[in-house]
Amino acid sequence: MTTVALTNIGSLVTNDETLGVGPLGLLKDAALVFEGEHISWVGPTAQAPATDQQIDLAGRAVVPGFVDSHAHLMFAGERSAEFAARMAGGKYEAGGIQSTVTKTRSATDSELERNLLRLVDELHRSGITTFETKSGYGLTTVDEARALKIANRLTPETTFLGAHVVPVEFADDPGGYVELVTGDMLDACAPNAKWIDVFCDRGAFDGDQARAILKAGKARGLLARVHANQLQAGPGVAVAVEMDAASADHCTYLTDTDIELLAGSNTVATLLPGAEFSTRSPYPDARQLLDAGATVAIATDCNPGSSFTTSMPFCIALAVRDMYLTPDEAVWSATLGGARALRRTDIGKLTVGARADILALNAPSHLHLAYRPGVDLTHQVWIGGKAHRVAS
Repeated sequence: MTTVALTNIGSLVTNDETLGVGPLGLLKDAALVFEGEHISWVGPTAQAPATDQQIDLAGRAVVPGFVDSHAHLMFAGERSAEFAARMAGGKYEAGGIQSTVTKTRSATDSELERNLLRLVDELHRSGITTFETKSGYGLTTVDEARALKIANRLTPETTFLGAHVVPVEFADDPGGYVELVTGDMLDACAPNAKWIDVFCDRGAFDGDQARAILKAGKARGLLARVHANQLQAGPGVAVAVEMDAASADHCTYLTDTDIELLAGSNTVATLLPGAEFSTRSPYPDARQLLDAGATVAIATDCNPGSSFTTSMPFCIALAVRDMYLTPDEAVWSATLGGARALRRTDIGKLTVGARADILALNAPSHLHLAYRPGVDLTHQVWIGGKAHRVAS
């Protein structure tokens, strides 16, 4: 098996305090070695072992590949007109999802897969090496199941989100739709899903419905995550903590009790700054969450309606500017924080035994991810030890 050394790394983020300085485990003038899919050595360049191949990074910074723990990539069409209306003063409501449902239902499998591949390529180019994606734009048994089957070819982090909103054909019978989601639809989707999710918020599902949906999914072996408190304060965070969900996502409107619950639980608060940017909603105060002891992740929430971005660096910059994270905290949240939101221990860090998911930057420090917003800083990406982008 070929061994590869990355040498002359100006600044290396390991996310291991035992290896370097601070929570990021920062090392200067560093090197790392990977063999196959995993890292086998980390330390000073001067002490790097002999390897089959050496790549001199000439002082560039290296960070763990970003972990995008919340995305909606299985859809057809786009909603730019809706975005323009919001920017002109319109209000974001969950009901806009229905327009994407119509387009997704009419799309072929090939069209859905092509769109997914296009977006995944964008994710990789922004430095994202692990991503989660959901169903939720089909809302029929057939369409939800086919979305997950397609997604499962590209990522193990697939989420059944039949409980995104109640489709129009069940507008007068939301209870009947919950029965479908927890019955035949779940049966069809579970084989290609790892997670189950529910949008517990205004215009979607209430606390009791969310509990029923999550319990049914867990009974089928799926792990829980929750869309919580995006549109208003409500039961979403409490339901997520009660159900031991891996993450409560959005967390735009939080009460003091919500923050206390998250801080005392295993549930990660996953913040989605692209959604606040694209809907002109208030940004959650991540400082309050961190000061209380909660674990915070950052994800893109890539979707055609409320956060059509695949750029984790953009989300890092927003989190620093508008959510009061420090640049170090934002990078940690986009790497190891995302890993914890997926309950993964093999990613989000650059330590011996971890996956060789690596992002080399055209910058001397990880600080440039927030310092230079909107600039493509990707030099090279390795995913499981394989190069996915090499600068020209």
